[in-house]
Amino acid sequence: GCAETSPSVVFENIEKCSPNCLRLLLENISGLTVDEDFTVEVIPEINAAVATFIKSIDTEEFVKKCLQHKRIREFKMTARVLELTQSIKAENLPDSLSPDYLTVYFESVRNGGGPVSDVQLFPEENSAIIAFCDPKGNT
Repeated sequence: GCAETSPSVVFENIEKCSPNCLRLLLENISGLTVDEDFTVEVIPEINAAVATFIKSIDTEEFVKKCLQHKRIREFKMTARVLELTQSIKAENLPDSLSPDYLTVYFESVRNGGGPVSDVQLFPEENSAIIAFCDPKGNT
């Protein structure tokens, strides 16, 4: 079945907090271990980071804890659960990728994926549209 809430939390306005500082801060708040229980992807172009939990946690509760945390408030960061999406576009794909490989890749929990319902390849654009299960459990 598909998960109801996203395992990912978006942090915005992170410019005052280095990536290593953010990782430590999230470990302190969650009580979990970076790389083992969650991953952090920094997106400097939009001054944000995404923490994706490998270990199952209540992300809404985690966001509440973050927003009340002294350091998060000092850094003037915001935190919110990443909205679930039903499809994504993958670009710049190698020519040889099969729909089966993409399905397995995007279903990997380690990559922040989930159950895939459909993969459409667009070889002329080296892209694909990957559709996921509906967040409510319907495909």
